[in-house]
Amino acid sequence: MTISTHKTFCRFCHAYCAIEVDVEDGKPIQVRGDTSDPVYGGYTCIKGRQLPEQFATPKRIRETLKRDSSGAFRPIDVQLAMDEITERVRSIIETYGPRAVATYVGSYGYQNSAALHVAKAWHKAIGSDSYYTSVTIDQPHRKIAQSQFGAWEGGTHAFTGADVCMLIGNNPVVSQYTPFGGIPPFSPYARLRDEMKRGMKVIVVDPRATEVAKRATQHLQIRPGEDPTFLAAVIRHLLKQRLHDIAFCEAHVDDLDALTELVEPFTLDFAAKRCELDPSEIQFAAETFARAKRGVAVTGTGPNMSPRPILTEHLVCTLNTICGRVNRLGERVPNPGVLQPVRKREAKVLEANPAYGKGPRSRVRGLGEILGEMPTAALNDEILLEGEGQIKALICLGGNPMVAFPDQDKTLAAMKKLDLLVCVDLYHSATAKLADYIVAPTLSLERDDVTLLTDTWYDVPYCHYTRAVLPRNEQSREEWEIYWEMASRMGTPFELPGGAVSLTERPTKFEILKRLTHAAPIPLETIRDQGRGHVFEDVQVIVSESTNPNPAKFQLLPSDIPNELEALAMEPDREGSSIVDHNQTYTHLLISRRLKHVFNSSGQQLESLRAKGTTNPAYMNPQDLESLHLSSGMMIEIESAAGALLGVVEAASDVKPGVISMAHAWGDLPDNGGSVRSQGSSTNRLVDDNRTFNPITGMPRMSAIPVRIRAVEEALA
Repeated sequence: MTISTHKTFCRFCHAYCAIEVDVEDGKPIQVRGDTSDPVYGGYTCIKGRQLPEQFATPKRIRETLKRDSSGAFRPIDVQLAMDEITERVRSIIETYGPRAVATYVGSYGYQNSAALHVAKAWHKAIGSDSYYTSVTIDQPHRKIAQSQFGAWEGGTHAFTGADVCMLIGNNPVVSQYTPFGGIPPFSPYARLRDEMKRGMKVIVVDPRATEVAKRATQHLQIRPGEDPTFLAAVIRHLLKQRLHDIAFCEAHVDDLDALTELVEPFTLDFAAKRCELDPSEIQFAAETFARAKRGVAVTGTGPNMSPRPILTEHLVCTLNTICGRVNRLGERVPNPGVLQPVRKREAKVLEANPAYGKGPRSRVRGLGEILGEMPTAALNDEILLEGEGQIKALICLGGNPMVAFPDQDKTLAAMKKLDLLVCVDLYHSATAKLADYIVAPTLSLERDDVTLLTDTWYDVPYCHYTRAVLPRNEQSREEWEIYWEMASRMGTPFELPGGAVSLTERPTKFEILKRLTHAAPIPLETIRDQGRGHVFEDVQVIVSESTNPNPAKFQLLPSDIPNELEALAMEPDREGSSIVDHNQTYTHLLISRRLKHVFNSSGQQLESLRAKGTTNPAYMNPQDLESLHLSSGMMIEIESAAGALLGVVEAASDVKPGVISMAHAWGDLPDNGGSVRSQGSSTNRLVDDNRTFNPITGMPRMSAIPVRIRAVEEALA
């Protein structure tokens, strides 16, 4: 048979690596990096190279399934399934109102460039506020902090060409996710190597000696949860030593004197004790960062899941701002975006506009809409709480709430209470096992896509449109098509930025993407016809002089920050190795992490990746194992104030003593205790969202969780 080679990009995770795929007889047989790509240069990760197995695995759902009266799944023609799903959705709306129908978009749903936009447009058309995504349960606090802080219209410094980069709880060489100033998610090892060879200083603040920490100029192995303490001390030191950008602050910053008073308690000695660091380490990091001309500090998932996440993100904004890390008048914006309208970028502050406190309200915990969508931390309660506005139907796009949402037992109760659960899933995931319908998704290699999600993540104006590489499975559906089919059957028109979408004739994927990018500086046809990734050098924006006679200023002390700083300064020190949480004593702090061979719960099904590990080990420092009389491979119980789980302990010298490092989004339904070695455990069994939640996002403490450990007999596991 003839082998054909196709240039495309991977959609296993958010990195979107440019790849070449060899196809034989309509089947992918090999994936490799596209060495001709101007950005990726041949880079791929271990996950993306397994796309042929993803296509071929017998575990893959190839036809839409319906649960019958016995509880078993039976194949159903996808058109008939869409008829039935639409009719049930219509009935629920008529009986309970539009808010009773919800959507949750998980990590895999983001890999389809049209899914989020069409789903949200459909929700707007039917009048349902019940639109949820993984953004509000992963890293919402960065955008919340930025929204109440203000933004520099000219943009902030990029990683490439910077003199310093501070990574706080971020391991982008594994997660491949650090937009907006950190190591780019494309070929991150090479980017880090090249910039450090050029002279960049890299500072890593992390309780674990991560892959990026081992390559850094300086690694501060901080105690989990103390990121805001560290940042407050850095800011205090810079202000005391007048190492900040005084002229920039005088022109563009409010409340600097008041902030100076609030950080006064955070001396180097105070922070060092709390963070379990040496004062000289903090001083060195602070002065290294401040004395550089260009650079940025960024965070990751860990700090967003830890205590005081908005304060942490606010202090990162503050540190970058007082050091003047912005694109100045006359400088080029590295990448203004290829797929969005080009707008003028002036050298000025855009007024703070908090992304919360307006719009629809949740019925639970005083929460409201954040970042233009409802908070996912409230979704379970919105399903379980009886009364007007109760969610009765959930469409789950590429997500796995059973292992991703806090409080697994509550999530199970919520999924079972739904009148209708529709999952779009490649596999029989923990959540899909509970569904009424599992819709077979169109695989990434079977569909057109464009790099819409990552459009401004690149540090050059790069874009890649890919046509489908493989013939389509006709019994599958793209995520956006499900909403178009419901809209068509219900006669509910919906709008995209480029205009209304026809309900009588099914649009092509290109037509949908054309409507989503209608005002882009480069026509989508031009991007598509490149046939590969391309840097569009003509897309250039230079920071111009401000025309506003009364420009806004950065808000260093929005309403919630002073109280947060005061409360942080008053928190009691830990006594010895004891950690007190809700009147219980614990010995360790459990932190989140990522594993390079999986993307959250995706990839755990593929045998080539399972060869790298079939569980999410509980990594602990060898000293801790010795003191607890444990050894690698033993089964342990990890208990928090909210619950307990079983895990397989593994010695890891890169983990700080007193810490357990464990990946999230593993495990199965709660009764899978006997399959920990083959399926892992959900760390969200340790999380209770009713006690430790953030008052704005509702997100509970999902990292730096106080726990205690005991060995268990294998027979009990």
